[in-house]
Amino acid sequence: MTPSDWIVLGAALPVLAGIGGFFFKTGRRASAAMDGTGPDTCELRLDIDGMTCAACTARVQRALESVPGVRVASVNLVTETAAVVADASAVSAPALIEAVEATGFGASVPDLTRAAFEAQQAQDRAHRVRYHALRRRTALALALAVLGMILSMPVMGPGAVGAAADPFLRVSHRVVDPALRTALPFLYRIDPRVLGWILLGMTLLSMVVAGRHFYVGAFKALSHRSADMNTLVALGSGAAFALSTVSTLSPGLFLRHGLQPAIYYEAVLFILALILLGNTFEARARHSTASALRGLIELQPQRARRWQEGQAVEVELSSLRPGDEVLVRPGERIPVDGVVVEGRSAVDESMLTGESVPVPKGEGDAVIGGTVNGAGALRVRITRTGADSVLARIVAMMREAQATRAPIEHLVDRVTAVFVPVSISIAWITFVVWKLWGPEPSWLPALVAAVSVLVIACPCAMGLAVPTAVLVASGRGAREGILFKGGEGLQRAASVDTVVFDKTGTLTEGRPEVVEVRLRADSPRALLRRVAALEARSEHPLAAALVAHARREGIDADAEVEEFVSEPGRGAHARVDGVEIRVGRADFVGIAATSDEEAQAQAERGRTLVHVTEDGVDAGWLAVADPLRPGARRAVATLRGDGLQVVLLSGDQEHTVRAIASELGIERFYGGVLPAGKVAVIAGLKDEGRVVAMVGDGVNDAPALARADLGMAMGAGADVAVEAADVTLLGDDPRAVPAALRLGRRALAVIRQNLFWAFAYNALAIPVAAGALYPTFGVLLSPILASAAMAFSSVSVVSNSLRIRGFRLR
Repeated sequence: MTPSDWIVLGAALPVLAGIGGFFFKTGRRASAAMDGTGPDTCELRLDIDGMTCAACTARVQRALESVPGVRVASVNLVTETAAVVADASAVSAPALIEAVEATGFGASVPDLTRAAFEAQQAQDRAHRVRYHALRRRTALALALAVLGMILSMPVMGPGAVGAAADPFLRVSHRVVDPALRTALPFLYRIDPRVLGWILLGMTLLSMVVAGRHFYVGAFKALSHRSADMNTLVALGSGAAFALSTVSTLSPGLFLRHGLQPAIYYEAVLFILALILLGNTFEARARHSTASALRGLIELQPQRARRWQEGQAVEVELSSLRPGDEVLVRPGERIPVDGVVVEGRSAVDESMLTGESVPVPKGEGDAVIGGTVNGAGALRVRITRTGADSVLARIVAMMREAQATRAPIEHLVDRVTAVFVPVSISIAWITFVVWKLWGPEPSWLPALVAAVSVLVIACPCAMGLAVPTAVLVASGRGAREGILFKGGEGLQRAASVDTVVFDKTGTLTEGRPEVVEVRLRADSPRALLRRVAALEARSEHPLAAALVAHARREGIDADAEVEEFVSEPGRGAHARVDGVEIRVGRADFVGIAATSDEEAQAQAERGRTLVHVTEDGVDAGWLAVADPLRPGARRAVATLRGDGLQVVLLSGDQEHTVRAIASELGIERFYGGVLPAGKVAVIAGLKDEGRVVAMVGDGVNDAPALARADLGMAMGAGADVAVEAADVTLLGDDPRAVPAALRLGRRALAVIRQNLFWAFAYNALAIPVAAGALYPTFGVLLSPILASAAMAFSSVSVVSNSLRIRGFRLR
């Protein structure tokens, strides 16, 4: 080696050592985050501005975790938000903002007074403004790049330095140069020095106007002793620009050493143009990932017809208050949550619940804002508006879910924490190796290879791999009435192998109905009228079922009732129209266990027998059952077909649970289980090594939902059950359960694909950029091709995530 070679090597080693120390400390800090929350903790949210890649999110996260009192910090690149769990008495929002701003990024506290609708609309407006600005800069950069390539051809010439090893230059000189000589011969008569000055001015224009954010971001990162995507782009393009500028201003420096001045303006122009083009496509694709959320927001009308003084007056939606009444005409969207006070219709709730069949609505039925009224007019009394409405709460839950991170992202954190420093180290090593052992003039291929490594090594794809998939999957689920609380629930859903169903209100309707009637009387209708009149005085759920059955048969419960007595859990009796009527259990009404084969068959099927006596004479029975939901059989069959074990768990009597389990084809079931017992069953299944999902809807299900690996609450159930669950199913169709689990498996598969291709891309691209193909094929990767590969790697990850939108769940 020559003395100059040793000087280059000696200068590089301290830089490598410093970078190595930097990434070692970075990795140590990245792995030091704590988990968990407690009673003295609070959760704070921040909007982050200026992040461009996974290295940026890692930098912000480390800064937040370094604030005393912060327990966990989570930063999302796609939603540009941060969630911080911290000691309530030790951490304040200004301290967190100061920590973020110290890294060179902007931070602000979101306006919590705004409803989720307004917050999302403001975010969409900001994204549109940034997208259009990015598109304008991209158009300018592409125009300058194409013009720069045309002007560069006469300057470089067929024998330009490095053309033999650069496939891009080889193709340009073989195809573009002859075409230009024919079409624009006057270009080749212009002094190359004049063209060089023009190219210098064009490149400066592109760097200052189109790509200035790369250099500003790199300077901010450098001033905070950090590095990110902007650093790689600025170093790569800056090195090529510096070499080209020296060649233009002082070509004699090269000529005195027998070297041809090297002009790489077209490389700088194309690096900026192609990266900006990739960013534009990425921004457009990322905008598509939130289409489901925007679709929900667009469901809410902006105006409504308020009913006042017997007529409908059109008003702004914001002027409505609970207690007001609105008129909804056929085919219109219901503007707010409320209760029908007049009219009958069928309402399409498919956008919120995934249920395609319109739901009949009449007086006293609840309706949801954003759903579509059918053929009849409805007058609705408002119960909830603004942020309290169901639609607003769904939007808020989706925004929350899309801002949270899946556990698999911790792998990305560990890699990206050291990736940029390692990439810069590899670029230095590449330069040194080529300088020492490359073909003469060795400094030129050394610079080209180092620039290619810097440009191609950006970890953007890694930073987008997980959050884009979570964003699209949560939106896809919302279209089916499936709301995941976050990426963690989505990832857990993929590993579930056992599904435990509560019975009442989950697999069954939760509303007892009369399914069989055997009344032995001269006038069964007259007897049913007396039974209904008696039961109308009772508050027992079975009594309501008997009264409802009589009404369906056109029988009014208007008989005269005297001496009414109710014995909870046994039955009731009274004199009705002067006749002694007793209704209830067999021992209560005074008869022996029935020998009626049909009655026994009903009991064996888990149905409840209600016996009737008239003046002490056995008058027959009615069978009451909690009917299965229409989709229950299909849901269980789908789960079993997917290879999952299904368990039925209920507080009902064991023979009833056994009958329902047999009807559904469920082999493992538990009856007569109290809330504590449900938790014990879940714990026992987990002890067997199973990953358990619990599906319930009642208050008594909340502890089991919390204990399961994945809690799934039916949206029509109790609020406490919904709060305890990881997934909320807005409708009442059990088929949403296998759909949610399938979505989780699909999302995790896409996440793994994204991560594989992101890691594989860098694992393969960096060695190629460093010159791994040169010894065998004599090929160096052009910085232009490197920038194209880097830009479109991010686009491919986002596009792959968008495939989830078309995945069939049912």
